Amino acid sequence: MASLLLGSGFLLLAAAVFLHHHHNSATTTTTHLHFYMHDAYTGPSPTAIRVVSGATRSQLLNDDGAPPPREFGDIVVLNNALTEGPSATSARVGTAQGFAVRVSERGVVSDLSLHMVLDAGEHKGSSVTAKGRIDMDAVERESVVIGGTGHFRFARGYMVTKNYDYSLATGGVVEIDLYLQH
Repeated sequence: MASLLLGSGFLLLAAAVFLHHHHNSATTTTTHLHFYMHDAYTGPSPTAIRVVSGATRSQLLNDDGAPPPREFGDIVVLNNALTEGPSATSARVGTAQGFAVRVSERGVVSDLSLHMVLDAGEHKGSSVTAKGRIDMDAVERESVVIGGTGHFRFARGYMVTKNYDYSLATGGVVEIDLYLQH
């Protein structure tokens, strides 16, 4: 019995030493990425499309008699360009793909799942995934980074988004800042 306890104690000590050494030998890199997402609901080639239309209880219309551009229960699918600058002609750095579900009956609030796939620069082939509550009435919105691939494997951090030039009816440009540890 004593040899069993001694052997178990030795294994626990060895595991603790290994885990302590492994944890301290890992380095964490901090990366800040900044780009612009181009979100187009209209035109000849929309990049964001409502695939499910939610229904309001009263089916209220806007003041101009038109239905609101977003309703509770809507699901929008995104396949948006990511660029270095706010202009549509700016250098493309990747694609933002995902979906947003309108989760509030008041205001424009969505639950966003967004995968940002980078196809240019030093992070080419890598991706970052963010998830969060997006309140379009807020000046800045913060979401959590839940992971990544390539250079950003095991990434954690947060994403800040701001409307650069945006309309709920037609889309526009959203500024994105990612702060990552990986």
